[in-house]
Amino acid sequence: MTIWSWKKLRTKHTSPSQLSRMVPLKNSPAHQVMEANKEASVGTQLEATISYVQKLLGDNDDFIIRRFCIFQDQPAVVMYFPDLIDKQYLNDYILKPLMLTSSQDDAQAVNRPMKEYLLNDTLYACEGRTETGLNEIIQAIVEGKTALLVDGVTDAFIFSTRHVDKRAITQPETEQVIRGAREGFIEIMGTNLALLRYRLPTPDLRIKTMRIGRITKSKVAICYIDGIVNPALVEEVFRRLSLIDIDGVLDAGYLEQFIEDNHFSPFPQIQNTERPDKAVANLMEGRVILLVDGSPFALILPTVFSQFYQTVEDYSERFILVSFIRLSRLVALIFSLIFPSLYVALISFNPELIPTEFAVAVAGGRAGVPFPSVIEVLIMEISMEVLREATLRLPQQVGGALSIVGVLVVGQAAVAAGFISPITVVIIALTTIGSFATPAYNAALALRLLRFPLVILSGIFGLYGVMIGLILITNHMLSLRSFGVPYLSPLVPGNFQGMKDTLARLPLWSMPKRPSLLYTPNDTRLGNITQEKSEEAPNNTLEPKKSDIHGGT
Repeated sequence: MTIWSWKKLRTKHTSPSQLSRMVPLKNSPAHQVMEANKEASVGTQLEATISYVQKLLGDNDDFIIRRFCIFQDQPAVVMYFPDLIDKQYLNDYILKPLMLTSSQDDAQAVNRPMKEYLLNDTLYACEGRTETGLNEIIQAIVEGKTALLVDGVTDAFIFSTRHVDKRAITQPETEQVIRGAREGFIEIMGTNLALLRYRLPTPDLRIKTMRIGRITKSKVAICYIDGIVNPALVEEVFRRLSLIDIDGVLDAGYLEQFIEDNHFSPFPQIQNTERPDKAVANLMEGRVILLVDGSPFALILPTVFSQFYQTVEDYSERFILVSFIRLSRLVALIFSLIFPSLYVALISFNPELIPTEFAVAVAGGRAGVPFPSVIEVLIMEISMEVLREATLRLPQQVGGALSIVGVLVVGQAAVAAGFISPITVVIIALTTIGSFATPAYNAALALRLLRFPLVILSGIFGLYGVMIGLILITNHMLSLRSFGVPYLSPLVPGNFQGMKDTLARLPLWSMPKRPSLLYTPNDTRLGNITQEKSEEAPNNTLEPKKSDIHGGT
C-alpha cells in the first residue's frame, strides 16, 4: 500500500487559454475569483497555473514561489507561506530528493510517467496527496501546506508541512482539580485530537471533520465512539452543523450558539470543557464532542443541568466524600440564586418570620440607611458584578489587589457612611461565594443573571414573588431540551439508575449502565463479574487468624 491518499479527477484538465479566460479582473477579491472558477484545474503548462495562483496570492509579501528543475531541464515549482511551514521538513524531505534527480541519468525514469516516478521513487514525505482543482490547491497553501507543481504533470502534490508555534499543554485555568489530570486542550486541533487518541486507544473512536466559514474555512472535528453513541444523534449533529453559513468561526462558542435548541434561554444547553479526561468520559457515556481548530474548548452534547455542578474529581474520590461535597456544591448553587431575594422578602414583607433577637440586630444595623432593602441589594449586586468584571479584565498582578480593595475598603466605607447595612454586605458576600462554588462558569453566569428579576419580584410581592419566580424558572427548565434530551433528566422524567449519579454519587460498581437518556446501542459499561465481586465481602488474606505463615511460632 502507498502512504499517499488519492482523489479521483472530478473535472477535465484546463488548457492554458481556458485558464487565462477564467481569471477575472485583478481588483476582484480572491474569494470571488475562486467562487467563479470552481471547475478550474491544473493545466499541462506550468506557467499558466503559476499565473493563476499569483493573481490570487501574489500581492502577499510573505508568499514564496520557489522555482527549480528536476532531470536537469524539467521545470518545477513549490509554493508556500514560509511563516506557516516547517522549512527544515521542506528542505530535507521534498526539495532535496527532487533536486537529486537532476544528477541521475535513469533511462527507466525517463521512459516511465513523471507522476508515477515522483510518487514511487522520489518523494518520501510521510503526509501528502495529489490534487487537480486549483481552488483546493490555493486553500491548501493558505492553510500552511506546500504545493508542488511540475511542468507537464496535470496533478499538484500537496504536502502537510504546516508548523505553527503553539503554547505548551498546561493545567486548565477554568477547571482546576485537586486530584486528576493536569493537561488541558490548546488551540491546535491536531494536539487536541492526539490527547483524545492517547486516552482512547480504540479503533471505535471516530473523528469526522468538516469546514465551516466562508472566509476562515475553520476545521471542525466531530468525535464519537462507534457502537456506543446513538447514530441518530450523530446525524442530527451533522445536520445542524451543515446548516451554518457564516463568514468565520473563531471559537467553539460560535457553534454553540447556532446548534443549541433554545436560543433565548439563559441556561446553557451545551457544556464546554478544557479537559481531555472529561471529554473522554463523556464520549464513553455516548455523547458527541466537537472541537474547533483555534479554540481550546471542546463542546459536549447533549447536556443536562446536573452536569454543570459535577466535576471530574467526583469520580476520582470515594463516593461518600464526593456525595457530601456535591451536595454542598448544590446548596451553594441554590444560595447564589435565591439568597438575596429571600432576604429582601423577609425584611420588607415578612419580618415576623425572623427570630426576635436576630430581627432586633438587623433593625439596628439598618438604622439610618436611606434606601429600602430591594434598592440596597440591587446596588450591592450591581457593584459586585462591576467589581468582578473589572477584576477579570485587569492583569493578574493588579486584579488580586483590586478585589481586596473593593471588598474591604469600599464595602467598609459604604457601611461606615450609612449607605449600606452590614447584614446586606454579609448576604451579598455569601451569595458571591456561592456563585464561585459552581464549577461551570456559564451556568453560574445564568444564575447571576436570574438573581436580578428574583430580587425585583421579591421587592414587589415578597415571598409570593420569590415563589412565582422559582416556578417560572423551573417551568422554563422543564421545557428545555438538548438535542431532544429533557434538561432536568434524570429527575424529570424520573429514572432511578440515572439518579444514582445526580444529587449524590453512589459507588461506581452500583452504576453498571450508561445514561438511559442517551439511548445508546451498548448500554452496559460494567461487567457482571465486577459487579458481583464488588458486592461480596472482601477476602482478608492477611488477617492474623487466616494467615498461617508464622503458624509454627
